[in-house]
Amino acid sequence: MNTQGSILPRIVAEERMVPPEWALQEQWLFATLNQAAKEFVARYTQPDGSLIWQKEWPGMDGSDDPYEGFMNLALLYVLGGSRELHEVSRKIWEGITWQWTEYGQIQREFDAYYDWMHHGEGYLFLYFLGLAGPVTTKDKQRALRFASMYMGDDPEAPNYDKAQKLIRSPLTGSKGPRFTVSEEDWVTHRSILDHYPAPYEDIPGVDFASGKCPWSNDDVYQSLIAMMNERMNRGDVPLNLNATGLITHAFMHNGDTVYRDWVVDYLAAWEERTRHNGGVIPDNVGLSGVIGEYNEGKWWGGYYGWRWPHGFMTIIEPLTNACMNAVLLTGDMNQLELARSQLDANWALRREENGQVLVPNKHRDNGWYDWRKALPKYPVYLWTMSMADEDLERIDRIPKDHDWNEITVPVVSGRDSRTGRETKHYIGNTEPWFQYIRGFNPDYPKRILAANMELVGRQLERMRSEEGDPHGWKSGFADGDFSNIHIWQEMCPIYFESLVQLTLGGPMHISHGGLQHARVRYFDSQERRPGLPLGVSALVEALTTDGVTLQLCNTSLYDEREVVIQAGGFGEHEFTSAERIDAEGCPVQGSHMELKGKWLTIHLKQGTGIRLRLGMKRYVNSPSYEMPWPNPYAADVLTGRKGQEGEAPCT
Repeated sequence: MNTQGSILPRIVAEERMVPPEWALQEQWLFATLNQAAKEFVARYTQPDGSLIWQKEWPGMDGSDDPYEGFMNLALLYVLGGSRELHEVSRKIWEGITWQWTEYGQIQREFDAYYDWMHHGEGYLFLYFLGLAGPVTTKDKQRALRFASMYMGDDPEAPNYDKAQKLIRSPLTGSKGPRFTVSEEDWVTHRSILDHYPAPYEDIPGVDFASGKCPWSNDDVYQSLIAMMNERMNRGDVPLNLNATGLITHAFMHNGDTVYRDWVVDYLAAWEERTRHNGGVIPDNVGLSGVIGEYNEGKWWGGYYGWRWPHGFMTIIEPLTNACMNAVLLTGDMNQLELARSQLDANWALRREENGQVLVPNKHRDNGWYDWRKALPKYPVYLWTMSMADEDLERIDRIPKDHDWNEITVPVVSGRDSRTGRETKHYIGNTEPWFQYIRGFNPDYPKRILAANMELVGRQLERMRSEEGDPHGWKSGFADGDFSNIHIWQEMCPIYFESLVQLTLGGPMHISHGGLQHARVRYFDSQERRPGLPLGVSALVEALTTDGVTLQLCNTSLYDEREVVIQAGGFGEHEFTSAERIDAEGCPVQGSHMELKGKWLTIHLKQGTGIRLRLGMKRYVNSPSYEMPWPNPYAADVLTGRKGQEGEAPCT
């Protein structure tokens, strides 16, 4: 804990550095993104932070998409974007929350009911605002109130069964579990889901083998809703593990161990269910805790589970998020075991087909199917946290059937040929970053920054086009077309995977609810705000179990800058030492400094740079949103009156 008057250890950089190409590219990208953010906000929002959009929006879907479209404003500020981004990102969060409350999707500032793939996507915005700080009373109260909805402490939202340690439905929120859905709830998905496989193999009039299910057919739709209510909407699913992000977010606001214990206990409950199921995680658990309780005893076939609609992706992503959250909260690397075990179980089922090694992506009544190439990005996330040889082996066992050094940029007018992704959710370069951080892709920084520049330019061109004019967007729901709910994500020019990877020393967060983990982050000491100071570029060159190598460069020949480096994205690590190293990686004589704390100040004189090897103990501090100086806000929780007749206790 930093206290007023404490002095942080300090190193002065005095050696002149001609800015490397990557350093100038970072500054260009920051400047361009700052301008792009202003243009993006001006084009799509009202002065009060609400969005220029239609007058009504039906169904349960939708609130996650506007949050996703604008959440990068907050994360860009955290990295070092313009100060204006802080105020505008908060205003837009409030505006979207108000607007989707009026539409009917949000109640008490939280989505009334939806699944944790979509909650996970939308509440990234909230997590980024936590990093943006400083924590206000509103922030803290909101975080604790939202967490109470998933810990069995909110009588208006009884989403969690404390005795069974289960979340009671795949569809949850501020109104509690949604055991029964209506045709109106799914109305916005009908035309989209026409192109997805059927959730069941026995839907009247549907050929499951075709891989498509006509949700737009009224008779089929009625059968689907009835079958989902009977089989799918009660009980727990692995997707709910994404709720651990919300609880971890609450912990980082006040450090109460009750939040840490909930995450650990809930993850342990899923570990136990996996053991009972022979080592493969089941995708549906009834309200009594029985696997397959409403699904004829089948461990597959649950909501966003092994059969429908995405398969392994919506199993392994929430598992990875939850396991990483548990490590962050406890420092115990054994908390990664459930994610590791499911990667191993999936790999054990592999087969060779046409010279390619494939793993099953889905399971149906007659067994495993939908065979695809294994994706290295999930074990990469685990390895960046553990730095363990066993996780490195999980990556290296995957055949490199394409060049892992290759950089991709999404095709704005269609889909990228290799990743199959549009700009929505685009995080496409985890593999080449992994190659770089291991020393196998040395020119990656300048290449990924150039690719990022290209993507921003494409997105600006698209945003400025007739297609991007919000005043020309169709209002209403003619022909059942609800596709424009994703329009802000598709038009957004605020993409900076390169800056996250290169400055923070970690991959971009998992888009479906993952916290933004990092080996280091930065604060501007003079401005007392998060992010790199203006004109300062950073490059994390190497990661080890007990250290990090990074460069800092003050590209300005006129201004001195002072940056505070933090050990870990949430201060979860502790610096043990610092020493300067030369271009060959050799220590500079007499530069070694012993450290004990999570912050280190670097003073950069005009036009100077420094290359440092920082020793650290990892995962030894409780993670928090604390900054290196006192919080100007009291950030106390307001409790109000309790126990009055007819009133629920405050949470």
